[in-house]
Amino acid sequence: MLLEICANSYQSAISAQEAGAHRIELCSELSVGGITPSYGLIKQVVAALSIPVYVLIRPRSGNFCYSSAEFEIMKQDIEVCKALGVQGIVSGVLKEDNTIDIKRTQELIKWADPLPFTYHRAFDCVPNPEQALEALINLGVNRILTSGQQSKAINGMQLLSDLKEQAKNNITILVGSGINPENAADFKKAGFEEIHASASKIMSNAASEYFGNTPQTVSDIKIIRDILNAIQ
Repeated sequence: MLLEICANSYQSAISAQEAGAHRIELCSELSVGGITPSYGLIKQVVAALSIPVYVLIRPRSGNFCYSSAEFEIMKQDIEVCKALGVQGIVSGVLKEDNTIDIKRTQELIKWADPLPFTYHRAFDCVPNPEQALEALINLGVNRILTSGQQSKAINGMQLLSDLKEQAKNNITILVGSGINPENAADFKKAGFEEIHASASKIMSNAASEYFGNTPQTVSDIKIIRDILNAIQ
């Protein structure tokens, strides 16, 4: 099972790799759900890591319905990411009624090509997830990051399982939100291939001083990885 870790700083990305993460989603401002990280942070993390780095393309916090100017910024940020050697793009656009903005999402996918494209948790706002899933499959999206439209993925297990069955091999359901050592195994046992975690909790003072202001606790990432590896 692939373990993706959300990192919002250089040190948290390094720590996640050292702890055994298989992939990083790099962003800034996790407290508001994440926005596009800076040029300097992307460049430094891509240069330092040996595991894939996906970057969140989100110009601001709030909803996922963007102005023309904001949408142009998103496209330019994708171009910058490609030039810096990023291995994947994480983004998405909704209409005012929270349905998938097919036209704009398709444009972002084309802009990101040939990089894989993850549709982020804007998916958890859509009124009809089954219909939205089919739309994203048709657009050629590689994976969807979702909690099953619940605040914690463990509470969205039924919808997540339904989506996985509907998706078959056409798209990957990347499970995220509230993933921890207590529930990570449940998702592998349910047949999911990828999970997304921040492994966030309050660290000891000593750990905080060493790792800096980071959402990652190396111990939790290692524990999750070891739990997943132990399950056949």
